Amino acid sequence: TIGQLLGMAAHLEGKFATVLDMAGLAQKNGAVMSFAKVALSPDHLHAPRIGSASADAVIGGDVVVTAGKDALTRCVRGHTRVVCNVATLPTADFTQNADWKFPLGAMESAIVEATGADLAMFINATRLATGLMGDAIASNLFLLGYAYQKGLVPVSAMALERAIELNEVAVDANKRAFLWGRRAAVDPVRVSELAAPPKAASTSRKLSTSLDEQIARRVDFLTDYQDQAYAQRYLDFVGEVRAGETAIAGSGGAVGTSLPLTTAVARYLFKLMSYKDEYEVARLYTSGDFMKRVDEHFEGDFKVKVHLAPPLWAKRNAKGELIKREYGSWMLHAFRPLAALRRLRGTRLDPFGYSAERREERRLIQDYESTIRDLLTRLTPAHVELAARIASVPENIRGFGHVKDRHLREARALQATLLQRFNDAPAALPATSERMEPQAA
Repeated sequence: TIGQLLGMAAHLEGKFATVLDMAGLAQKNGAVMSFAKVALSPDHLHAPRIGSASADAVIGGDVVVTAGKDALTRCVRGHTRVVCNVATLPTADFTQNADWKFPLGAMESAIVEATGADLAMFINATRLATGLMGDAIASNLFLLGYAYQKGLVPVSAMALERAIELNEVAVDANKRAFLWGRRAAVDPVRVSELAAPPKAASTSRKLSTSLDEQIARRVDFLTDYQDQAYAQRYLDFVGEVRAGETAIAGSGGAVGTSLPLTTAVARYLFKLMSYKDEYEVARLYTSGDFMKRVDEHFEGDFKVKVHLAPPLWAKRNAKGELIKREYGSWMLHAFRPLAALRRLRGTRLDPFGYSAERREERRLIQDYESTIRDLLTRLTPAHVELAARIASVPENIRGFGHVKDRHLREARALQATLLQRFNDAPAALPATSERMEPQAA
């Protein structure tokens, strides 16, 4: 659309233009590139494709494509100017690798390397356009307006607005998006404030700043999840680990005051103890936070449906895997009495607690506590980092049903390997050179 608008705007001004769209495998997660050339004379227009090291300007609607080889090879360092949308939209890689992280910093660096720091401009056009216009589709015209105001577009604003009118698609919305993009180029702080007015962040979405805060927040969560006795069990065990590790740190070892084992246990014992069963699903849907977030994102007449696969009565496919089924909004009302019964969890009166999946989840908690206690009896300064890695193994247990079963097998294999290393490591050796990867708070 941007390419066609540029071509029409040039025509309206009596200039000459060529526009070539390279859609390629766009419908299968591939890149889309549009080559637009504008000149005062047709003699300056030759091949419609922009060749290597030939681009004067790049308007990047997707940072992944903009940082790709096809786009960067067309840039000239010290000459080509780039305006790029840095919205972090997951790529298809995420479906194959749950640990995949959006490499925004590396991509921005690649663009800066190709153009020069002063010629590369980055803006989250998707976030701003969505906040201002209510629809992410406005981001392309927003980006065009930003690029125009920065001097990257060789046609007038009047011609571009007339081209938008002639396009006869969402005319008013596209003209407003174009104008908001121009404003963002002039006063980005003010536009950002208008797109996302300041509001109090949910406590659950704030990162903890200390180990004590991490523990306290998890105690509060587990109290709501089950009851005070359940939360106390967590607190007592973390305190036991903390005392043991602190004693090791006080012996002059390499642990210092960071307490990596306690930090890992505080995080991953909590993960195991807060498994999402029928009661927890019901509690999360009826606590009020879910509908509050729905109301923040949607307005008007809408319906809420949930997809569930309760182990007790859900159907299974030919592989024996649970099949999710759609339930209407009435299920939200049924969740309320179920959430109130969560204190039956794990007792003899728990109707869900007899399933193989629920018994396995309770066993994981007990096995984890047993493993950590065994590590504590043999812990030395040389072993702390490795012990923390063992305590972090539950990070790899993800999903539900057959997906969780697969990850659980992999996690157990990893734990067996790490435990063998722990058992074989002489106490006199220095701590392993391998460090835990940083985890989210």
